Amino acid sequence: MNTLVIYDSQYGNTERIAQAIANALREFGQAQAIHVAQAHPLEFQGVDLLILGCPTQRWRSTPAMQSLLDKVSPQSLSGLAVACFDTRYRAALWMTGSAARRMDRQLRTMRIEPLVPPESFFVSDSQGPLVSGELDRAVIWARKLVKKAEASHLATR
Repeated sequence: MNTLVIYDSQYGNTERIAQAIANALREFGQAQAIHVAQAHPLEFQGVDLLILGCPTQRWRSTPAMQSLLDKVSPQSLSGLAVACFDTRYRAALWMTGSAARRMDRQLRTMRIEPLVPPESFFVSDSQGPLVSGELDRAVIWARKLVKKAEASHLATR
């Protein structure tokens, strides 16, 4: 399985989650995490699993991640398993919002069905650090993605 994790990160917390996910997925094939500034939709060719992640800022995704999603065509995502995550405070969604939910919703408007519901990883303050155990939880989530992607692939055969 070839996985591409595209992330945006202001204080390094989302980058740490993205790297933990990519490291866990290397057990199952190629996996790399790249900053959204280096991402281009042409890089999606040959990718089986695309994971998008960024911090939640003002109840939504970062401008850089939003710009990438605005440039992506549904055709470039066709046939890919896609999942979204964010980092945010652990509080009610109406108080914090969720970048992952916003990205998930935008993908659905493009008729792209994400592999799993959007996931949030938590920080203790606006600049971090990550709440204890979140890197481990990211690894567990990554492994669940692989199982879900494999099951989905077998179902479409």
